[in-house]
Amino acid sequence: MENVRVRIAPSPSGDPHVGTAFIALFNMIFARHFKGTFVLRIEDTDQSRSTKEFEENIYKALKWCNITWDEGPDIGGPYGPYRQSERFSIYQEYAQMLLDKGYAYKCFATAEELLEMRELAKKMGHRIGYDRRYRSLSKEEVAEKEAKGEPYVIRLKIPLQGECVFEDAIKGRITTPWQDIDDQILIKSDGFPTYHLANVVDDHLMKITHVIRGDEWISSTAKHIFLYEAFGFSKPTFMHMPLLLGDDGKKLSKRKNPTSVFYFQKSGYLPEALVNFLTLMGYSMEDAEEIYPLEKIISTFDPTRIGKSGAFFDQKKLDWINQKYIIETIEEKDLWKRIQEWSFQEEFMQKLMSLAHTRMKTFSDFIPLCDFFFADRLDLTESLFTIKGVDQDTIKQVLQYLLFFLQEDWSKENIEKASHEVAKRCNLHHKKIIIPILFATIMGKRKGPPLFASVAILGKERARARFLRAIQFLGGISNKKLLSMKKFWESEEILALDSNKKS
Repeated sequence: MENVRVRIAPSPSGDPHVGTAFIALFNMIFARHFKGTFVLRIEDTDQSRSTKEFEENIYKALKWCNITWDEGPDIGGPYGPYRQSERFSIYQEYAQMLLDKGYAYKCFATAEELLEMRELAKKMGHRIGYDRRYRSLSKEEVAEKEAKGEPYVIRLKIPLQGECVFEDAIKGRITTPWQDIDDQILIKSDGFPTYHLANVVDDHLMKITHVIRGDEWISSTAKHIFLYEAFGFSKPTFMHMPLLLGDDGKKLSKRKNPTSVFYFQKSGYLPEALVNFLTLMGYSMEDAEEIYPLEKIISTFDPTRIGKSGAFFDQKKLDWINQKYIIETIEEKDLWKRIQEWSFQEEFMQKLMSLAHTRMKTFSDFIPLCDFFFADRLDLTESLFTIKGVDQDTIKQVLQYLLFFLQEDWSKENIEKASHEVAKRCNLHHKKIIIPILFATIMGKRKGPPLFASVAILGKERARARFLRAIQFLGGISNKKLLSMKKFWESEEILALDSNKKS
């Protein structure tokens, strides 16, 4: 292959997901094997969720995984800028091109109309989506509505008949009837582009030859192909990688699994081991070898060996691989130094001194007092979560509501605030119920050093993983139940806001 150009395009709207590292890794392997170029592009069109801190975390997480790129926002390149928020004028220009060609239209549907469409579709048993009521307005009708200042979005005018057929380099031939595709929004009412328009325009202008991305984007590929054809662009080769699957056989979700790259870093995994493990998720070496350096898969890479079906993210397998790397790549004389670098640095240990100082009778009390800071999986027992008058379903709900409240802010102050708020909304005694649940979840015991400060020091990634593991230990929460809990929590937030306004 000549002039290979591939890209990874993460959104800086949360912790860097291990799935992002998985796709970035295979893009890099592909580029390095074929002597091509690997581009990092930041897709920050969602301004309400995107932050500079999350963008920096993407760089940190990928670099920790030894994933490097040739062009990107941090290092520049010939096809920049590489942040979508700096390319808005480009998207407006291309959206107007589609309007002029008749491949897109201005849609004036209000929020009330869209809700009405959803309710009617649900009642009639039809596919829920936009009913295309503004698709055929005349130029005069559009001009009249614009003159009145009515807000609009720009939608793609998908064909009403026929089908989209394309050859995926991993999955093979894929056929999608056009009637199953909605008229995708390309430009939102605030002028911001959606992923679909920005993605296609950027891939074309950055001369991307192969789009290597997750399986979940297959359903959007027909829209993207239509856009390529509407613009008259040459289409890239599409390669949809297998999904990473959780224990439930569904896409690895942060709602039920620790998925942040930083979780694995802070839990004591070696980056080389995690990368080795991730290559096993989507690829099989010719000799069935399981432990190998990154350089070997780059030199021997064969795209036809990429798997078609989902890959089970087996953390026990990761543990085994990590142990192999510890034994085979770290000499015994260097082991303590590496452990110190992981979690026994001076700065971290000093944080623990303020928690332990007044709680030790002898120095030997320090280890049992603070052992939970250095463990990954706690030894949970039923007796730990046996609280008088409280059943396990209630305990699971408490933990999940705490996760809903905390989101990205795991500061000492916010953790304490969350515990009181959940106690209030669930009508539970804070000290007798909420505090014992938190001690059991975070420390694996009923008492220990100051709780809220301990959670903050433990850190968002590892603390969140303990919440999820405690929920699973207690039987887990079904997707249906999780959705109803989310609706309840959000409705309670709205009530609280309304109450504050009135007061």
